Amino acid sequence: MGMEVLRPKELDTHPGDEIIGWARDQLGIAESILDNPGGGLLFATQTMGQVRAALQERDLDRWHEVVSELERAEDAAVRREFPTARKLVDEALKKLG
Repeated sequence: MGMEVLRPKELDTHPGDEIIGWARDQLGIAESILDNPGGGLLFATQTMGQVRAALQERDLDRWHEVVSELERAEDAAVRREFPTARKLVDEALKKLG
């Protein structure tokens, strides 16, 4: 039995400024579970990276400061510098508006 593939699934790219709400929601979740045992750190850093990549891809000129903050937040989180990571995520959230 074969599988019929009709077309690739459309990607949800958060059109226009809808990306801001999505990014804020995702970063809020990441920040809240950053130091939770059992996968919180992994999920949080992965989420920060996804938000960073989406903003960078969408409009790097507009979001370069947020992208930079998130890059530094990911690095701090991996090093288990949770207060620094939270501070950087907070700064990124403020810059998102």
